Amino acid sequence: MSASNRKAHHYRVAVRWTGNTGAGTASYGAYSRNHEIRAPGKPAIPGSSNPAFRGDPARWNPEELLAASLSACHKLWYLHLCAQAGIVVESYQDEAEGVMTENAEGGGAFASVTLRPDVRIRQGDDAALAAALHERAHHLCFIANSVNFPVRCEPRISQAG
Repeated sequence: MSASNRKAHHYRVAVRWTGNTGAGTASYGAYSRNHEIRAPGKPAIPGSSNPAFRGDPARWNPEELLAASLSACHKLWYLHLCAQAGIVVESYQDEAEGVMTENAEGGGAFASVTLRPDVRIRQGDDAALAAALHERAHHLCFIANSVNFPVRCEPRISQAG
């Protein structure tokens, strides 16, 4: 499909810092990293930074949200492909793990994310095909195609019964 024929989708979110404890950013320790992520018609997501960077461990941090986005996108494509192939998925749970490394300046980047989907399919369905569809899901995943680090998938397929 040429660039002129591609369908564009737009996503708008609002991030509002809620961490002014009275002194604004007068010093590194003077403010909370808390924020809210909002989109029209949806519940707010309570956010903060990673606890290693003075964040609230009870709130979602951007690194967790990135790993969750990769996991959710993969799952959605995988379920779609299974439905098309006649494989009935009865349960799906992923234990994704991201690895981020810091550089000398204090910044950093993700080195990798590993998805570990545990999928139970209907008894008698093709387990080899169910396993192979993970590769196709990875190839189609919008989020995985947008990142510059490896996204690995280590699926486990079992059959009900």
